[in-house]
Amino acid sequence: MRDDEEGRRITLAEVARQAGVSLSTVSKVLNGRQDVSPGTRERVEALLEAHSYRRTTRAAREAPLIELVFHELDSVWSMELIRGVENLAKAHQASVVLTESGTRHAPADDWIEGVLQRRPIGVVLVFSSLPDAVKQRLAARSIPFVIIDPAGDPEPDVPSVGSANWAGGVAATRHLVDLGHRRIAIVTGPEDVLCSLARLDGYRSALNMAGLEADPGLVRFGDFHVDGGYARALELLRLPDRPTAIFAGSDLQAFGVLEAARVCGLRVPEDLSVVGYDDVMPARWSSPALTTVHQPLRQMGEEAVQMLLRLRAGEPAVTRLELATSLVVRNSTAPPPAAAEPSAPAG
Repeated sequence: MRDDEEGRRITLAEVARQAGVSLSTVSKVLNGRQDVSPGTRERVEALLEAHSYRRTTRAAREAPLIELVFHELDSVWSMELIRGVENLAKAHQASVVLTESGTRHAPADDWIEGVLQRRPIGVVLVFSSLPDAVKQRLAARSIPFVIIDPAGDPEPDVPSVGSANWAGGVAATRHLVDLGHRRIAIVTGPEDVLCSLARLDGYRSALNMAGLEADPGLVRFGDFHVDGGYARALELLRLPDRPTAIFAGSDLQAFGVLEAARVCGLRVPEDLSVVGYDDVMPARWSSPALTTVHQPLRQMGEEAVQMLLRLRAGEPAVTRLELATSLVVRNSTAPPPAAAEPSAPAG
């Protein structure tokens, strides 16, 4: 294989000689073929990385692809990110390939083999991070990657786009405090996801700033889905001294809270105020329309592609971009019922 890219410091034949394998074996590793032993693959990839081998394929130039990887594709939340990625990809004459793989923390182990065969010009991943071995294999093929990270805090060397989760938690809780609520509950996301903890920290900080003590009995961890929000809200609303307001860590959970309130015979917002998080499209059409924290999901997708293209072009790029969140007030929040209002805290 001949390569005319400027600045190449090693040929594939030299990689093969140093690795003690045939040229066809090196080609198989480059093409993501699976019929290569793990030890041989690691040896060849280590040499490619050590010599900063960079490959540009004709196929990539003719049909550029950006791969977008989720651990699940069954929510309106995912659709907003997809729209953002597609908007920027289309503006740069690239197509988007969607892949569902792994858990919310990382793609499945076999994902890397497929992506090396597809040879995208870059990868956008909606995960907390990537294993070091996966980063190295992408780097060896000159496939840049960016993490859209509303759910974690990646390592400093991982290019990522996130949002201000702590500030969003503060804004949601402060809004309820300003309305006069004192028993404010939270149904945040999973306990092992950093954005859940950041929103919970924002909730606690807002209460503390208002001179209110956070009640551990009013804290629940959900799963960011409707069913989880419904189940956790039922627990809270059946307490002897139930909350007058619930901050849900996602709009989907907030929809579950609305249904739990209905089942318990409570009116929103007359008996219970509800705040969501994300501002997905259905939030404005729920009944009542949902007060929520706007997370710029579509813009996060767009910025991730922009960062990816800069990395591919070798241009300087920030490795962490955090976008602002903002409160959107609609009809699901109001002052608490007069009988539920305690006296204001001293001071």
